[in-house]
Amino acid sequence: MTIRVLIADDQEMIRSAFGMILGTQPDMEVVASVADGESAVEQARRLRPDVCLLDIRMPALDGLEATRLLAGPGVDAPLNVLIATTFDLDEYVYRALRNGACGFLLKDMSPALLIEAVRAASTGTSLISPAITVRLLSKLAPARQDSTVDRPLPEPLTDRELDVVKLVANGHTNDEIGARLYVSVATVKTHLANAQRKLAVRNRVEVAAWAWRTGVVGG
Repeated sequence: MTIRVLIADDQEMIRSAFGMILGTQPDMEVVASVADGESAVEQARRLRPDVCLLDIRMPALDGLEATRLLAGPGVDAPLNVLIATTFDLDEYVYRALRNGACGFLLKDMSPALLIEAVRAASTGTSLISPAITVRLLSKLAPARQDSTVDRPLPEPLTDRELDVVKLVANGHTNDEIGARLYVSVATVKTHLANAQRKLAVRNRVEVAAWAWRTGVVGG
């Protein structure tokens, strides 16, 4: 199956570079390449790509707002949005995730990481650049003082689900989690899916955010 990708970035050089990298993959096709957020939303709604690869700082409409319109809470049939930006700012990353992004990458990433992230996003699996995963999500720990954060879950996580959640929160892939816990990747996916259901979140990024916010990992 071909993964259809929309690229939105105000720099033509970046759009071209991403297009060339993804174009080398036999299972990927760039179906649109646009320079601003309004065009990104318009084309994404029209073409329904498998992955929308968005910059943050763009004219007309920034990538964070475009993400909210395409994947945010309340959006019918949300699309998979992957953010790629130069700006390693916590507020940007957190807003992107809250607005429904299923991944966040820095533009100095390797081509291999970009390809991996696009493949992950196409299946609804999230990936955050390893360089920022733990540092970013650990910043959510102070939010534990919010009185709503520690409210008991309607259905508690099992010990094994909690093990998986902790490893996800520390940036490990499903393969790495399986190796550490001596279980198959399919079993990891099952535990992660159960955890997402119990936490009422949509993807592994939100699972990780919950773990850091509530103190399951970190300080």
